[in-house]
Amino acid sequence: MLSSTLSGAVMGVDGLLVRVEVDLALGLPLFSTVGLAEGAVREAKDRVRAAVKNSGYEFPPRRITVNLAPAAVKKEGSGYDLPIALGILAASGALPCPDLAETMIVGELSLDGGVRPVRGVLPMALEANANGVRRFLVPAENAHEAAVVQGIEIIAVQSLRQAAQHLLGELDIRPSFTDVEALFSRRSEYPADFAEVRGQEHVKRALEVAAAGGHNLLLCGVPGTGKTMMARRLPTILPDLCLSEALETTKIYSTSGLLSEAQPLMVTRPFRSPHHTISDAGLIGGGQIPRPGEVSLAHNGVLFLDELPEFRKHVLEVMRQPLEDGVVTIARAAASLRFPADFMLVAAMNPCPCGFLGDKVKPCRCAPIQVQRYRSQLSGPLLDRIDMHVEVPPVPVREISSRSAGESSQSIRERVNRARRLQQARFAKTSGVTCNARMSPRQIENLCPLDEAGRKLLGSAIDRLGLSARAYHRIIKIARTIADLAESEQISPAHLAEAVQYRRQQQEAA
Repeated sequence: MLSSTLSGAVMGVDGLLVRVEVDLALGLPLFSTVGLAEGAVREAKDRVRAAVKNSGYEFPPRRITVNLAPAAVKKEGSGYDLPIALGILAASGALPCPDLAETMIVGELSLDGGVRPVRGVLPMALEANANGVRRFLVPAENAHEAAVVQGIEIIAVQSLRQAAQHLLGELDIRPSFTDVEALFSRRSEYPADFAEVRGQEHVKRALEVAAAGGHNLLLCGVPGTGKTMMARRLPTILPDLCLSEALETTKIYSTSGLLSEAQPLMVTRPFRSPHHTISDAGLIGGGQIPRPGEVSLAHNGVLFLDELPEFRKHVLEVMRQPLEDGVVTIARAAASLRFPADFMLVAAMNPCPCGFLGDKVKPCRCAPIQVQRYRSQLSGPLLDRIDMHVEVPPVPVREISSRSAGESSQSIRERVNRARRLQQARFAKTSGVTCNARMSPRQIENLCPLDEAGRKLLGSAIDRLGLSARAYHRIIKIARTIADLAESEQISPAHLAEAVQYRRQQQEAA
């Protein structure tokens, strides 16, 4: 009268195996769930009872105890419905399946016995595969997502009865298959292209440098100069995702319930553009049971903040730690969870509230105090963490009306990929560093030596512009990226001079 099977939970963005034990005992009919079950898990008894009866099985009139182990970890969500129902059938003798204890099962039940999709199936499948589980029953809508993991049989089920018949050997369900190579073959398909951008060659150059080295970027200029247009085309020139990066990113989207059946694997770098009314919990993540925020959804991709000064100041300040560490730690009384947040920050802003400060055509209507209040939304420490500051001037009419297309995103991306390959070779023996922007001061000293002329030029620029020690290291990182784009082993004074220009804009704006 005892059965056991496996299910899964998600802690942060990682999977966790959960043992579902069902015991049927003599006594008055009672259904109790133990093992730190949250509300949706405790409510499973009503869904399971109706689903079992409406699937044509008899619900045992016994004292039913369901234990979810490990008991010290909180269980939430509706994904335990299907394993609990199958466990009850197995314990009552209606489902004699000897290998049920080694089968992983997840799925929400409807009252008619149908199986509905759940969140976080990919992290569960990865954890199951790592622990030697060879069969995983999942809702049909989650099958392609789980089948991304190789080495484990993914069985797609649409109902409780179908799952029971398959376990009994009465119904043969072929394991689901996802063609990962076919998904990656479509990763270069974008609806937009840099060829559509007229003029702004120096801004496109800055975006290329930022993409090649993973550097944060701030675009400042009057309205209508193309800041948002170019920022939204940045993903088209970012380096290609490898499989490990794609899985990391997809785990976050799976946990958040943002994967579609048509897109079981994230093969392009994410681009997130939250509205300026977002809260700090929405940006960083949080909740009673912490969920990933926008900085984590932008992991391995771009977080674009349009109209940067319009964001609440305390919301912007919480980004300082993930910008440095590439990870977000959310501590609650029950648990402390870490979410990956290695993203490129790209922001756009106007020079003043009306937007026309410094414009040669339209006069600025803002009082000095208004301009000061507007810019005071951005603190010095936050601006110091943005590697590149680029002024975006208005585009002349002759360039807008030009029929000649600009350089395509594909050709720019080829140069970016070559530069990233150089960086991957450079950091092959360094864990946690994938691009120049993530180098530590010690790595900068070892991997980015400057000649005498370069040291003098950089020292003179730091003294003249009054830049911080953080800015000193960031200029060297940018110069290293510029050298990689030029396929140069040494950082020349010309590379440093271009890198300094991307910090000079910050001082002029101040």
